[in-house]
Amino acid sequence: MTEEIEIVEGSAEQTPDPAGRPEPSDILDMIDDLLVHLHEAKSMPLSSNALVDRDMFLGRLEQIRASLPDELRAARWMVREREAFIARTNEKAREIVNKAREEADRLVSESNIVAEAVEEANILVRRAEGEARRIRLEAEDLIEKSLQKAESVLTNLVAELQQSRLELHEARPKAPEVPL
Repeated sequence: MTEEIEIVEGSAEQTPDPAGRPEPSDILDMIDDLLVHLHEAKSMPLSSNALVDRDMFLGRLEQIRASLPDELRAARWMVREREAFIARTNEKAREIVNKAREEADRLVSESNIVAEAVEEANILVRRAEGEARRIRLEAEDLIEKSLQKAESVLTNLVAELQQSRLELHEARPKAPEVPL
């Protein structure tokens, strides 16, 4: 059972496409015809399947495909290109984020190293200051002992000098008495 399909030109108000393609409303009419044909198709007994004229359906679908405007094909191509661009952009964004994370990890690691170095330097400075204080105190103690010895020697010398002066004054003969 083949059915002849006649493509109806649009009304006088519609201007055909310069490439000879039907208007979008004509394409919609073809789709509507296919839908009507499907709704009116005989059902298979005990099934929801319908008997349709395959050749007629395929012919109509090919006409619809051929009638689709070039802009639709271009739009499909643009959508695919856009999706590819978005995928490439997302991949680049993931790479940038990964590099940023690696750099952040490196900087944090360096920051930890610097913090540890500063802490160790502070410990070394405190040790050096403690050692310097100890050495200074030991030197002061040594100087104190040396000064005490010198003071003791000088005190003994002064005492001996005073003793020698006393002995010198005692050994002198007495001055003669002068008559008056």
